[in-house]
Amino acid sequence: MAVRTHWTVEHACSHSVDHDLSNRPADKRAGFARWLASKDCTDCWKAARDADSESKEEWLATKRAEEQEAAVAWAKQFYMPQLEGPEKALGWGERSRHQLMTAAHTALVVEGTWDEADWAELEEKARSITRAGWWIDQRDAEGTDLLELLDAASEADRGTENPFR
Repeated sequence: MAVRTHWTVEHACSHSVDHDLSNRPADKRAGFARWLASKDCTDCWKAARDADSESKEEWLATKRAEEQEAAVAWAKQFYMPQLEGPEKALGWGERSRHQLMTAAHTALVVEGTWDEADWAELEEKARSITRAGWWIDQRDAEGTDLLELLDAASEADRGTENPFR
C-alpha cells in the first residue's frame, strides 16, 4: 500500500482544502499537512496580505500628504523658492529639502554652536539650489554636512528663476 498523496486539510481559517502533496517525499507529507493546518488557506492568506498591503499604502499616502503639507508650509514661512524639475520629483524634492534643512538646523543651531547669523548664511545658500533632484539626491545626508554639500552644488543645481540670488 502506497503513502497517500492527497490530504484534506482543515486550515486555521476553518476552510477545508484538498492538497495534492505528491511532489513531496512520502515521509514528509503528513508533517507538511499538519503544518498547513496551522496556516490560513491560500485564499484567506492572499486576502489578508492584500488588505494589509492596502492599509500600508493608505498609511503611506497619508504620511506623505502630511509631510508634503509641512514642507510646503515651511518653504513659505522661510521664503524658499519653488523647486524645478519633473512634476513627479517636485513633491519629493520639497519633502527632502524640508527634512534635510530641519535636520541641519537641529544639528548645527539647536544642538550645535551656530548662531542665527551662521544659519541665515546657510539658508541663503539653500535658497539658491532649486533643482528638486539635488535635494532628493541629498535625502540621506547628515544635517551637519549640509553646508559642504551646498558649497559643492553645481550651477546646474541652481535655478534659472531664483529671485533670492
